[in-house]
Amino acid sequence: MTLTELMDAPQYSIPQEQKSRLLVEQLNSLTAQHRNRCAGYDRLVRVLHHSAPAARSLADVPYVPVGVFKTHELRSVAPSEVFRVLTSSGTTGQRVSRICLDRTTASLQTVALGKIIAHVIGPNRLPMMLIETSSVVRDRSSFSARGAGILGMSNFGRSHFYALDEHMELNIAGMQEFLGRHGSRPFLIFGFTFMVWAYFFDRIRRLGLDLSNGILIHSGGWKKLTEQSVTNEEFKRAFLRDTGLRRIYNFYGMVEQVGSVFLEGEDGCLYAPNFADVIVRDPITWAELPPGHEGIIEVLSLLPQSYPGHAILTEDIGVVDHVDRDSCGRLGKAFRVLGRLPKAELRGCSDTHAASVVA
Repeated sequence: MTLTELMDAPQYSIPQEQKSRLLVEQLNSLTAQHRNRCAGYDRLVRVLHHSAPAARSLADVPYVPVGVFKTHELRSVAPSEVFRVLTSSGTTGQRVSRICLDRTTASLQTVALGKIIAHVIGPNRLPMMLIETSSVVRDRSSFSARGAGILGMSNFGRSHFYALDEHMELNIAGMQEFLGRHGSRPFLIFGFTFMVWAYFFDRIRRLGLDLSNGILIHSGGWKKLTEQSVTNEEFKRAFLRDTGLRRIYNFYGMVEQVGSVFLEGEDGCLYAPNFADVIVRDPITWAELPPGHEGIIEVLSLLPQSYPGHAILTEDIGVVDHVDRDSCGRLGKAFRVLGRLPKAELRGCSDTHAASVVA
């Protein structure tokens, strides 16, 4: 199956063994392409993976640590072909990743994200409330991770309402007007996790608003909420109790692989789409770990064509819970993110925003 066929097939519908075989062949092609066109990546492969012969399994695909995108500009296209530059989230003083996209890669990311989101909202665009200020998407040639996330998700909505003003104050009157027009039918809500909790939920929880027809998709880091003892389960319970909102989906993703997001299923686990996958590695031997064992998360994706980001070792700790159990209509690996490596920089979009506010 080609990348297009993998995107067109129902997401989460391919058994893991078959999916792994399909991905390895195309990931090998990407490795060869990027080694040919990006000298810095070729050097990394030779140093880190002893030149890495063609992979026979997903675990054999040569990965790069996510931090190299903060110290090196790795791209496999000419500067004139760079259509957009994405930068990772970071607090003041932190180095940020710079990800160079050509038009092909940017288009693939948009299409791929649409296939994933359609799995939970259906094929039609819904009225959309964004827990964000409109200023984050004004410059369309260069985006932070936060702006890229908002722009990417806004494609799946219509009648957009930005719920926050320039001072991060909630526009309650505007929100009530939006709900008056769209609240009786399905509508979409998107925001970054801490911002959804601190700037939205915390300010509406006593207003008696009915969000029962809403679908909330959120992401961007849990560090600040964990410090407040707000777990994913409590996040969902609180929204259901105070607003009636029950369809809530967290997702795991990063600017270094925009488009290949890992969306939460009804069982609370995260799942990889057809064109991406995840590996959990032993932090000492770097070998792939079996389900049930905690280690370092590696993410793989067929989308990065303009830069060598198809296999990235993250700074996150996770565990694969089970494979092909189909407990919520999804095949493949079901995994959870457990936290960050000690001393890893703060990265989640809403976590870094929260840190900048505190600072």
